[in-house]
Amino acid sequence: MPGGGKSTVGRQLARQIGVPFVDSDHEIEQRVGGSVRQFFERHGEEAFRDVESEVIAELLKRPGDCVLATGGGAVLRERNRELLHAGATVLYLRSTPEDLFRRLRHDSTRPLLQVADPLARLRELHHQRDPLYRRCAHYVLESARPSVHALVNMALMQLELAGLLDPTRVAATVGAEPV
Repeated sequence: MPGGGKSTVGRQLARQIGVPFVDSDHEIEQRVGGSVRQFFERHGEEAFRDVESEVIAELLKRPGDCVLATGGGAVLRERNRELLHAGATVLYLRSTPEDLFRRLRHDSTRPLLQVADPLARLRELHHQRDPLYRRCAHYVLESARPSVHALVNMALMQLELAGLLDPTRVAATVGAEPV
């Protein structure tokens, strides 16, 4: 969901495990030569979702590990859900619409929330997307109240318990300077 912490937690998680952080929205902006908001306004959501699907497919084909933060609507396309679930370990940072609203109430950069009642819009998006996120995710982390540090630690623990992360690698990178 917008404001769920994907970019903030993703950056810290990538730093902790010593891999690059990639934000699909940033990659899209590089491709289209402007902001997501501008692209949405000029071409509409459907055109944006087309570009988003292409970028996600390309990012998942890149060699090497990374932490990838996708836009909140990436799960709307079945192809994206399938690509992500099969080609990555997906963590869903789950928050309530009310918690998301508290975080985003002054944010004017999110195109889908530029409406008369952003909380109602967040409730609608959550109702639509939560089942899709759950289907796509390998792990669901409740992110309503924990700090970024706590969320990163929860993610690290899940990845270690699943055998997807070497705990000695993490221990060696904790406290390291940002890459």
